[in-house]
Amino acid sequence: MSEEQNKGGEKPAVDSPPADAEREAKLKAAAEARAARAAAKEKAEAEAGEAQPDLPKPPSLRQPELDAITALLKQEIAESAVEDAYVNELNGDMPMIIINNVYWREVSRLLKEHEVLRFNYLRNVSGIDYETHMEVVYHMLSLGSNREVAIKIKADRDSASVYSATPVWATANWNEREIYDLLGVDFPGHPDLRRIMMPDDWVGHPLRKDYEPLDSEV
Repeated sequence: MSEEQNKGGEKPAVDSPPADAEREAKLKAAAEARAARAAAKEKAEAEAGEAQPDLPKPPSLRQPELDAITALLKQEIAESAVEDAYVNELNGDMPMIIINNVYWREVSRLLKEHEVLRFNYLRNVSGIDYETHMEVVYHMLSLGSNREVAIKIKADRDSASVYSATPVWATANWNEREIYDLLGVDFPGHPDLRRIMMPDDWVGHPLRKDYEPLDSEV
């Protein structure tokens, strides 16, 4: 183009970079920015985790209730009457107390008759064969305060025996008979301890881990 033709003020044409190359550059810059932000976030979280270790889980709201019951049992019966106590998180934070088998007869009466405890309703009784020992669990409720507690008593597996709670809570009658029938746990003091599900001449106790049925197909 001659100087005369360019006197009108028009600028000479300049070649621009291809559109695809410009777009790729923008995408690359955006990706790098995202990666930088992600790395910064990951680093900040790691530093926060190191600075703030996991806090211990707060105690259950029912822990004071459990502590009060165990303290009373130790005071009124004997320190060794309570073997262990804990809150069962898997069962609605149920207070669980393991009672020494020797003291169960005294403990059962105290649980029902003590003016502070008044566990006057026996909800359920269950038996478990742990192979190393047998365990009987009494679940009870105070109808006045609506408090609950579960009492566990361990017994020797070869001669399993737990004093009957039927004289204290009459509802234990059939539960204990069922445990006697299916697991072979004896309940001294029970007014009518005999089989309740299996025939009187049945051999063995079907819920014991070492039970071997006479007919393998039954």
